[in-house]
Amino acid sequence: MATSPRLDAKIPQGPLETKWSKYRSSVPLVNPANKRNLEVIVVGTGLAGASAAATLAELGYKVKAFCFQDSPRRAHSIAAQGGINAAKNYQNDGDSVYRLFYDTVKGGDYRSREANVHRLAEVSGNIIDQCVAQGVPFAREYGGLLSNRSFGGVQVQRTFYAAGQTGQQLLLGAYSGLQRQVGMGTIQMYNRHEMLDIVNIDGKCRGIIARNLITGELERHAGHAVLLCTGGYGNVFYLSTNAMGSNVTAAWKAHRRGAFFANPCFTQIHPTCIPVSGDHQSKLTLMSESLRNDGRIWVPKKKDDNRPANAIPEEERDYYLERRYPAFGNLVPRDIASRAAKERCDAGYGVGSSKLAVYLDYSAAFRRYGLGEANKNNITNPSEEDIIAWGKAVVKEKYGNLFDMYKQITGEDPYEVPMRIYPAVHYTMGGLWVDYNLMTTVPGLYSLGEANFSDHGANRLGASALMQGLADGYFVIPYTIGSYLANEIRTGKIATDHPEFAKVEAESKARIEKLMSIQGNTSPEMFHRRLGKIMWDKCGMARNAKGLTEAISEIRALREEFWKDVRVMGKVDEFNPELDKANRVADFIELGELMCIDALNRNESCGGHFREEYQSEEGEALRDDENYRYVAAWQYQGVEKWELHQEDLIYDNIKIAQRSYK
Repeated sequence: MATSPRLDAKIPQGPLETKWSKYRSSVPLVNPANKRNLEVIVVGTGLAGASAAATLAELGYKVKAFCFQDSPRRAHSIAAQGGINAAKNYQNDGDSVYRLFYDTVKGGDYRSREANVHRLAEVSGNIIDQCVAQGVPFAREYGGLLSNRSFGGVQVQRTFYAAGQTGQQLLLGAYSGLQRQVGMGTIQMYNRHEMLDIVNIDGKCRGIIARNLITGELERHAGHAVLLCTGGYGNVFYLSTNAMGSNVTAAWKAHRRGAFFANPCFTQIHPTCIPVSGDHQSKLTLMSESLRNDGRIWVPKKKDDNRPANAIPEEERDYYLERRYPAFGNLVPRDIASRAAKERCDAGYGVGSSKLAVYLDYSAAFRRYGLGEANKNNITNPSEEDIIAWGKAVVKEKYGNLFDMYKQITGEDPYEVPMRIYPAVHYTMGGLWVDYNLMTTVPGLYSLGEANFSDHGANRLGASALMQGLADGYFVIPYTIGSYLANEIRTGKIATDHPEFAKVEAESKARIEKLMSIQGNTSPEMFHRRLGKIMWDKCGMARNAKGLTEAISEIRALREEFWKDVRVMGKVDEFNPELDKANRVADFIELGELMCIDALNRNESCGGHFREEYQSEEGEALRDDENYRYVAAWQYQGVEKWELHQEDLIYDNIKIAQRSYK
């Protein structure tokens, strides 16, 4: 293998431990007077976007920030529940920057870039300090120290949390910083605006075309650099844990304008979701991975056992994760826990009416915590009822909002009966290819957070999404963007009357007019559902060459049908969610094809990419490091055409081995 000459990761020289510190000390700087003349566009205002916009504005740059929601507070980052990782070692249980780095690379099945992951681990502690200073209400121990809990794929407690609403609290912290700069006039905020395309001039990204979602008007916005912080593409599967509005349009339009798309087949299936209940559903609900910290996962030992969970005695329960992976038990990484649940259900041991669910049981935790409370209060010979009641009170304090949410959705009380869970599409490790500076293959175009591919390999460890988003926005991009903008101080203000702006705007307008003019018989929603079924059935938790080949043909046929038969209601020059949906679905269809092509090309199993042809005798993922230890970066060459570029992954600081959590 050899890295494509088109891919220069720009990784600094020197030992891994000093790459980032030396880089920060030597990177070109922009003086404060010049920063005031440089304009930066930030698309997306979740954790990555809000933190980047606030920090860059604080530094003195002129910033324009865009979100398609009515407020940045509605970014999908609020849905992250369980926590955020950081190598603080508060528990004194052996954690360190290196161990966080190692766990992340191993958890990603050795398909992530060493330098980026180590930098992420290095700045993780700074993130917690920053957020505490902002007033984020992290949970605390009795003595005042911040509390930690465990997450999958690790053997230490390094996950900081705010009950079951960590993402929301972190976003409010970033949002406060963003709004402070809006109030000071250093950020222009554009709510209800969606980016439809990027504008490249003389080989550099110089702006975007955005649509005002209220009026339908197309707008030109220019800048010296553009940051895409637009999240992941999990909604390509239709049913996922993502917010309904989450989409791939910004990243996909950048891809079509020259930004390579990396590892699109690396999507994460989260093991702890409320099972599908019927065709009426348009999204799925995540139950935080933090619940696996105290809950035990099991299925009946007898096939098709229809007894209520509480009627099945202990000796007739199969705690299959504890049985198969004794060293990590219920805290194996997400991809392994998800496949194990699927295997049990496929074998006939599933529970619930659909038989596509397993139990997540807290009865042991109630008793353990209850006994702890009895000892703490010096109560001897407590009744079993009191023990359980005290234990439930402790669990309520730690996970209460998650338990309440489960009850509201399912009608079942998880304090009385075990939860039923099943895997669902959650996070996407693939995304726009970026170098060490977070710049795409288009100069001046950056990608942050889940929108890029850089840190998680083939499987993201739980509680690392918030860590990456805030690391990119608060601590990485403020340095790395300077190395580019230092050469832009003589450029002057970018004019939006440039012919390229007019050309791209006309193309965006023509696409909208085409969508409106078809007036077929099928709604965008129905096309989305059909695409999602193809993707889940043939490029979901398990893939094989036959299914992927069929999926590519089916998606191509679906795309042709879409452009002949889609029906978009309403008008162009008004608030029209149907038009927004149609535009996003068209991009999802094209992305779905590339995902299947990427999955078909990668003849190995690793992390969230499980090819059925490549597995061990025990059903574990079987990597092919000799032939596939690379980042697959795809260059758009036209309809149904992509060229593959490879970035070879070199591991100088970690010994590559088949993952084992046994």
